[in-house]
Amino acid sequence: MGTRGREILASFGIKLDELIKLLNKAYADEWLAYYQYWLGAKVAVGVPKEAVVAELIQHAADELRHAGLVADRIIQLGGTPLLEPQAWIKETNCGYDSPKDPDVRVLLKQNIAGEQCAITQYKKIMDYTKDKDPVTYDMALRIMTDEIEHEEDLEAIEEDIKIMESRLAK
Repeated sequence: MGTRGREILASFGIKLDELIKLLNKAYADEWLAYYQYWLGAKVAVGVPKEAVVAELIQHAADELRHAGLVADRIIQLGGTPLLEPQAWIKETNCGYDSPKDPDVRVLLKQNIAGEQCAITQYKKIMDYTKDKDPVTYDMALRIMTDEIEHEEDLEAIEEDIKIMESRLAK
């Protein structure tokens, strides 16, 4: 973003350092979510493994795309995306849940929690930029929309598993 664009954001009350910090935290979350999904898809066991793996692979691709969008916006704002993976752990809002237990039910719970955290974080970015920075606001809204869809997808599979288990218990 050029000098004039940054001046306009500042005139609307946007503190660029603060916004870049929020975005770098989201950037860290996206990379960690990508890896969590990607690795979870590799190690997943249980029924319905195929459905869970397909969803995790799709979500991993979306999280990687989100990381790219956030990095681009950080750079447009004159900032630098976090340059070291170690910084992702330090700066994350949502953390990283290692798939130590590869049971699909555990993976679903971990990733639902991650999506819920991401939704909250993008809402914070939207609240900060609303009526002040339409570019960042629109990006955060698009990403949050994906995260809400991810949460719904994972919860639907979780519900299917519960129905299947209750039928098998009869």
